[in-house]
Amino acid sequence: MTAILLQAPQGGGTFQLVMLGGIIVVFWFFMIRPQAKKAKEQKKFIDGMQKGDKVVTIAGIHGSISKVNEDNTVQLEVSPGSYLKIERSSISLEWSQAINK
Repeated sequence: MTAILLQAPQGGGTFQLVMLGGIIVVFWFFMIRPQAKKAKEQKKFIDGMQKGDKVVTIAGIHGSISKVNEDNTVQLEVSPGSYLKIERSSISLEWSQAINK
């Protein structure tokens, strides 16, 4: 009985390392970077909200901001005389921009 030993070609480990590095770079470029950019825009939008802005929540509630509170909440007027207290983070950047165009 003879055993056949297979040997990996020389330089195979380097090629695999380069491919793994390439996959990591592509993953960062297409997944992590856009999400970080979007989170930065959302934070800038939330910090810049002021009285009178027309917004839409992530639940789809339309209204205008009547008061910005210091505890990360806003008072949202949904109809004349009707107010909701909601978290700032629950306001959708994309939907709010769409209604303000």
